[in-house]
Amino acid sequence: MRKSFDQLKRISLLLTAIYVALVLFPVTAHAGSGFFGAEANRAAVLVYIDKTNQQMTVSLDGAERYRWPVSTGRAGYSTPSGTYTATSMNEIWYSKEFDNAPMPHSIFFMKDGHAIHGSFEVKNLGKPVSHGCVRISPQNAAILYELVRENGLENTKVVLTGSSPGAVARGQTSRRGDSSGPSSDAPSHNRSQGYDRSPWSW
Repeated sequence: MRKSFDQLKRISLLLTAIYVALVLFPVTAHAGSGFFGAEANRAAVLVYIDKTNQQMTVSLDGAERYRWPVSTGRAGYSTPSGTYTATSMNEIWYSKEFDNAPMPHSIFFMKDGHAIHGSFEVKNLGKPVSHGCVRISPQNAAILYELVRENGLENTKVVLTGSSPGAVARGQTSRRGDSSGPSSDAPSHNRSQGYDRSPWSW
């Protein structure tokens, strides 16, 4: 009887120690397990787009990971400059404004619908020929999409600098709409296959 009591006491102490460890050190105990440590393992994603040189640099926690050619807005179709936080993302999307043109792995960074997305017109990458969005190759778009998915939209900054033929001065109107504010056609809900209403697809 005494032996059974001692065994129960040891088990109780062990369970108490485990509980205390989990309460006091949840991240340490589970780091990398995909449970408590998931948030702690997220990194800051910086997507820097140089419109002058038509180039994108992707950094993770300050360390450069990728450098890719892009295509930003051509004359009359503005790609804005500024610093933005990614707002939503869609693995599959088609442009309702431009003949259902595919926009694979779209990452939206403005409420009016500006996005980074894959483009099958890879021969034009490195030149400003888009309708305002930032185009990259489908393969690179998939890589970037996965980085953002893993680390979170709230941890993803998009910085656009420089100028291109599509630049429009603040307050002027481009063919895509008023650059000074969001459009009524901005996406209203992020679904697995698209939005309730179309963001412009460029």
